[in-house]
Amino acid sequence: MNRTEAIGLVLARPARLLGVEPFFMEFIAGIEEKLAERGLSVLLHVVAAHDEEIATHRRWSERRLVDAVVVVNLTDGDRRPAVLAELGLPAVMVGAWDGGPDTPAVITDNEGPVREALGVLLGLGHRRLARVTGPAELVHTKARTAALRTGCRAAGIEPVLLEGDYSAEVGAKLTAQLLRRRDRPTAILYDNDVMAVAGLGVAKDLGIAVPDELSLIAWDDSTLCRLASPALSTMSVDVHQFGILVAESVLELLDGGPVNRRWSPPARFTARGTTAPAPSGG
Repeated sequence: MNRTEAIGLVLARPARLLGVEPFFMEFIAGIEEKLAERGLSVLLHVVAAHDEEIATHRRWSERRLVDAVVVVNLTDGDRRPAVLAELGLPAVMVGAWDGGPDTPAVITDNEGPVREALGVLLGLGHRRLARVTGPAELVHTKARTAALRTGCRAAGIEPVLLEGDYSAEVGAKLTAQLLRRRDRPTAILYDNDVMAVAGLGVAKDLGIAVPDELSLIAWDDSTLCRLASPALSTMSVDVHQFGILVAESVLELLDGGPVNRRWSPPARFTARGTTAPAPSGG
């Protein structure tokens, strides 16, 4: 079969987020860097929903526009792996994959980093905890939620969970809801950097001192986090290396040999200026 020299990646998310959320740009840069060694490139398409993503995969397959695809943001009951198998379009699953071991995948541990973040906050004396999550249908959101609930239950506390969409607007709105509660949290964990930076801005607007009265942790480090004032504490991931690992799996898949199962770089806590001991009574 003739090669197209292109690897497909469809992102089902609001296009406006790509301009402000660094994660996928760093991720794609890592993929591109490794693929370029073999003269390959990424064909990126942004759509609103998974149905459109599946339609794109069908079109790419019919027109033979890509040699393989990378599948991200897996959901419960995700139809994409089965459709790609039906089309005979080679694919690498990325993230919270719990399917069969024969499927090429680069797997992410979502539970361990949540336990680490929770341990940091509990160690600082925080007992009123909240989390602003990503979309609830995503498998990695569910995994993080389950890990947080389990860890909080063991500590004898109940976290407050609000579902976000990774945008600054929703991050700000949900943070305001949390901080206007009578029993407002003393610590908030966000599922991405954009929502966390927006939340920091809301705390300032409400006159709530960070980190003296409120600790904040963002998931995924970025320039946004480092330039915030104070700089945001994060669960940091080497996103560029993550992309390189995905590309290595893609290349093994295209070579027709066995594809090694890989794990993405783990998220690790990076302390900066938004985490501190809980205020008295927190």
